[in-house]
Amino acid sequence: MLKAMKLIRRWLAPVALTGALAGCSTVVVEPAPGAHATVAHATAPARAPGGSYRVVHGDTLYSIAFRNGVDFRDLARWNGIAAPYTIWPGQELRLSQPGAGTAVATTAHHGHPARPASAPPAPAAPVFQTVTPTPATGTSVAKAASPAPAATSIAAPAQPVSTTVPVAGEPVHAALPPVPTPVASTGGSRSVGGVSWHWPASGAVVKRFRGGDSIPGIEIAGKAGDPVRAAADGVVVYSGNGLVGYGELVIIKHNDSFLSAYGHNRKRLVTEGQRVKAGQQIAEMGSTGASRDELEFQIRKDGNPVDPMDYLPSR
Repeated sequence: MLKAMKLIRRWLAPVALTGALAGCSTVVVEPAPGAHATVAHATAPARAPGGSYRVVHGDTLYSIAFRNGVDFRDLARWNGIAAPYTIWPGQELRLSQPGAGTAVATTAHHGHPARPASAPPAPAAPVFQTVTPTPATGTSVAKAASPAPAATSIAAPAQPVSTTVPVAGEPVHAALPPVPTPVASTGGSRSVGGVSWHWPASGAVVKRFRGGDSIPGIEIAGKAGDPVRAAADGVVVYSGNGLVGYGELVIIKHNDSFLSAYGHNRKRLVTEGQRVKAGQQIAEMGSTGASRDELEFQIRKDGNPVDPMDYLPSR
């Protein structure tokens, strides 16, 4: 009888241990000699640092860099894209520095050419608007890029600002000469980083800059239709509505370090490649992508959001 009971316990012990492990989601990993025990938990695979982005119709290299919080020069270098930064729909771009020894070429996913065989020749001038605005009233708008006279150059840029802004999926059209646009007085100015900054709107600041925000800028109050003006001389590198949370958005490049962005507009009055001057109206204030009429204003230095209040003049 005693022998029979010992035999039963010997068979039941492994079964009990198996049941205990099956009912528990935590697995104890036996340590190597001299090491501490570790506990492994089932988790989802971590996303690769940086990841990638597939280009869609209407993107520019600048808008992709802005959306992902990187410097457009870094994005171009990581993907082997030379100026004027031509990209095509379907092209997959890496969003981080390639690993050591990784060859970088302008190719899409799975090694296919970045530019489809049926794609039109690379655009030499910007012509795209994601959302076609209604004709501007009271403000003349240049419909395509054209070099501006020397008198409109930006204040002490680190390097000349090119007006060539290729847009994914857009054919080449003949450029029209720029139409002179009156520039309104914007009050005082402040020179920082080789750029002479002005206020982009006249309303009160209703939200201050917080670096950790998903949309890191300041919000300036106003009413629908109020003028939104360029904060400094530069070239429009994006005019569209393809960035979630910004509504109708305009991005201006001032030099190789500084970009400024103007979101939530009800209407955009400029196109990619258009050279603008400080104080020139570039949009009408609105509430696209927002719950009230306001201007979302950002300044980015080398791809990083900075507090616009450190650049704008006192008022």
